[in-house]
Amino acid sequence: SSGILFITKLEKIMSTFFGEIRQLGYVVDDIEAAMAYWSDTLGVGPWYYNPKVPIRNYQYDGQTYEPHNSVALANSGFVQVELIQTRNDVPSMYRDFLQAGRTGLQHVAYWTEQYDADLERLLRQGFKPRMSGEVGEQGRFIYFDTEYHPGTVIELSEVAGPKGRLFDLIRATSEGWDGQQAIRPFPDLETL
Repeated sequence: SSGILFITKLEKIMSTFFGEIRQLGYVVDDIEAAMAYWSDTLGVGPWYYNPKVPIRNYQYDGQTYEPHNSVALANSGFVQVELIQTRNDVPSMYRDFLQAGRTGLQHVAYWTEQYDADLERLLRQGFKPRMSGEVGEQGRFIYFDTEYHPGTVIELSEVAGPKGRLFDLIRATSEGWDGQQAIRPFPDLETL
């Protein structure tokens, strides 16, 4: 039915244009409770938590803002789980998701070390940017206006340099995690 058609369409988008889904992004009302649930109930962790992500050059619908978002990252095998809590009322796709009465899976992300080339290709294919910014050097991200269903916003995330090394650290730490020290601070990206 329509659900199967949607999944087939999303699989085609991901396999043809993006490759593997590397991150599932969940928008939550209470990030501390969400980290506890994922670690205590589901055994996913440890969580690397940043109460205020330093986002530079942030834009939403072509306008510049200063968001305050808390983010926690952990891996479950190959896939990274991202928990996001908005802390101010800056316009964003996360805020739109919450204002629509939703929480939970808001986006899937594809990671790239060839950000400029992939972005140019996607723009030529008709993908329309909606939200973008930077986290550290070589940490650009862009969300496309592609929400067919909750959880299907598509993010292109640059993972070269320090951000890529952070993501490698998060994945490596999750392998064989013993459940101890479930919440850890983000390391300084400049030292990675």
